[in-house]
Amino acid sequence: MLLPLLLPLAGAQAQGIKRSVVTKADVSTPGREAVVANVEIAPGVVAGRHTHPGDEISYVTEGEGELLIDGETPRRVKAGEAFVIKAGVVHDARNTGTVPMKLVGVYVVEKGQPLATPAK
Repeated sequence: MLLPLLLPLAGAQAQGIKRSVVTKADVSTPGREAVVANVEIAPGVVAGRHTHPGDEISYVTEGEGELLIDGETPRRVKAGEAFVIKAGVVHDARNTGTVPMKLVGVYVVEKGQPLATPAK
């Protein structure tokens, strides 16, 4: 069953971004869970600066874009590439291509916390 993914605007879907949770399950670390989600960002759309209460591991399945992680040089990503963002690190993503950028994200996060929190 697909459920809305609370990322990054605490429940509101930003225009041009589709998110859906594929599954959630407990992991071996007490108090943590894995959340697997499909994310789609329309051409020219920016996801919005945010953080997660755990690590994000994402794989780009289609399209291309730019990953903006605070303190790092912007990184171009495209289909077939993956990235990891540590818990609590402020980041953003922008679709720089002409087709939707699609990702599968795996988040290993604290249970009971919002999956993402907007950042300034």
